Amino acid sequence: MDPTMDKQSDNPNLARDVEALLEQFDQSEWAEMELEIDGLHLYVSRDGNGQPRFGRTAASGGQAAAATSPPPAAARPSAKPAAAKPAAVSAASAADASAEIPEGMEVIRASNVGTFYRSPKPGEAPYVDVGDTVTPDTEVCLIEVMKLFSPLTAGVAGTIAEVLIEDAQMVEYDQPIFLVDPSQD
Repeated sequence: MDPTMDKQSDNPNLARDVEALLEQFDQSEWAEMELEIDGLHLYVSRDGNGQPRFGRTAASGGQAAAATSPPPAAARPSAKPAAAKPAAVSAASAADASAEIPEGMEVIRASNVGTFYRSPKPGEAPYVDVGDTVTPDTEVCLIEVMKLFSPLTAGVAGTIAEVLIEDAQMVEYDQPIFLVDPSQD
């Protein structure tokens, strides 16, 4: 999309959606992200080896943040305030949840904002249940943002002691999802 926005999107939330996705990318460990929303083609890369571009206009070299055809101001998040809003919300959520975490328990936290799913597909068994043993590499759930499903690994070893979130509920970045008893691995 060029800066003049030759076609208005039918999606009034497009700018908000793009901003949310860019925040998710920034908080994730993803190397790159490419998607298309309502005719907007977006490619973001951390290493700068790709062809970063916004919309239909390709930019030359550099990282996505240095692209020569930035999105319009309405779709472009400001670096500090956009990141600070979710952090403030999740810090409050994390503080509330941290007060309820029993001593000696490890916490598996949401890697990003999105919808929490316990199982790979509706009707299938959950990735993990209370009493299951996990290793740091065990996939414990999916978090979905705009039809992009990201698996979350435990990051710790132990036994699942409690599932703190109901299936298909929204989670905030860094929100506790599972309690793990590390003494029972």
